[in-house]
Amino acid sequence: MVRARAMYPGIRFLKNMLKLTLLLPCAVTAVLAQIPTTPGAKATIVGSPAAIAASKQNPEAVARGSEVFAAKCGSCHGATAKGTNRAPDLVRSLLVLDDEKGILIAPVIRNGRPDKGMPKLNLTEDQISDVVAWLHVQTFAADHRNTYLFLDALTGDAKKGEAYFNGAGKCATCHSPTGDLKGIGAKFDAHDMQGRWLQPRSFGRGGRGGPSKSTVTVTVTLADGKTFDGALDRFDDFNVALHDANGDYHSFDRNGNSPKVEVHDPLKVHSEMLRQYTDTDIHNVTAYLETLK
Repeated sequence: MVRARAMYPGIRFLKNMLKLTLLLPCAVTAVLAQIPTTPGAKATIVGSPAAIAASKQNPEAVARGSEVFAAKCGSCHGATAKGTNRAPDLVRSLLVLDDEKGILIAPVIRNGRPDKGMPKLNLTEDQISDVVAWLHVQTFAADHRNTYLFLDALTGDAKKGEAYFNGAGKCATCHSPTGDLKGIGAKFDAHDMQGRWLQPRSFGRGGRGGPSKSTVTVTVTLADGKTFDGALDRFDDFNVALHDANGDYHSFDRNGNSPKVEVHDPLKVHSEMLRQYTDTDIHNVTAYLETLK
């Protein structure tokens, strides 16, 4: 989702944008072309030049990777890798988040996952490397709000936001303006609050307080019926790992649906809804939350 504070959040960011544009005009232009600005467009999280610089990815590789991903992967995973009804969200995939220099991602791209309906893409190693760089920028941007381009967070209609909160947005299913959200409008400024309700998990992963990775728990049931419960440490197509209540670490290889894995994530709905919010929905809800003084 593209936002701005009086167009840009500060002179420092503007200078960084200008510096990147002067040094790498083609690469930056290609990346900026990905950033939607049409009001009401489906919410997206796209790596800006600031995200590229901060994540230490090569801007030219990122630009190339965006084109390869759009051509080879976008029809299933979505143009910004946030998933569709055909393939999962890669921006919040633990395999992508835990990847370092393509060690985890590259084999999947290289060999495909025929059992999951993902064909082998026949990409060169350079193309795979470019896609990896692009994906890392997307995950970095999703976890660092200060790399977004910010629009005014209080342009919405509070009444419409309240209606969405209690209706289509399903917010009232878990939250209450007189309960857990009482006084939230007085606790945070509009931009901070908007980031908190859109991506509550990022405030834990970044060490800024709030829900953390340990909020997610898992139950692993082995073939003999023995179960293990605890805080989720790792979960991908090949392995699941956890720390139990005593702090002991347990790791299990996965083969299809064995062992049985049940993930309990109280923040899952926030990630799912990111694909459904429009910019208008987001600004309306933020305007409503701002009234809860």
